[in-house]
Amino acid sequence: MLSWVKNRTGTFDRSAHFERLMRDSYRQAFSVAYRLTGDSVDAEDLVQEAYVRAFRFFHRYDEKLPFSSWMYRIIANAHIDLIRRRGKIRTSSLDHSGSDGQQAYEVADHTNIPGDELISSSFSEVVQAGLNQMNPEFRLAVVLADIEGLSYEEVAEIMETSVGTVRSRIHRGRVQLRNFLLKAAPESYGRYVNVL
Repeated sequence: MLSWVKNRTGTFDRSAHFERLMRDSYRQAFSVAYRLTGDSVDAEDLVQEAYVRAFRFFHRYDEKLPFSSWMYRIIANAHIDLIRRRGKIRTSSLDHSGSDGQQAYEVADHTNIPGDELISSSFSEVVQAGLNQMNPEFRLAVVLADIEGLSYEEVAEIMETSVGTVRSRIHRGRVQLRNFLLKAAPESYGRYVNVL
């Protein structure tokens, strides 16, 4: 049974309980989403989608388990859905002109987005670029295990797969990341070749 928050009338309020959990987990959820997407705008969209899904299925949440683990699973599934949808999305040129001869598209300037400073100060751009180059399943496993510090068993539960598969994905992801770092920044990461 969920330990929901009581509202003014003395009844339990599912929304207030969810909001509290969401507030407490947002920073961690955004960090994971950023590592998966490599872009703060996409990460924000991913987190928003994940919280919408979490609220919709909040009645299924088992409070015996950490809320963050449940959210990791939802974020992972939402990210996989996003990747699948992107394969079906048509793209248009930004140089396309409208009927009046003016440029038809405007592009937002995301150079000073809140949160980017925090993320960039704690994580190397070249490492994020390496994560972005990984197979999505490997990236998810590496982010959850190596960055978020989850056990292989927790990662397996979130990814809904076996511990052996998780070990394999993490190993292969680390190899991909190591190879990328050795090519992209050998002067910075060459000495860590045996660590990854």
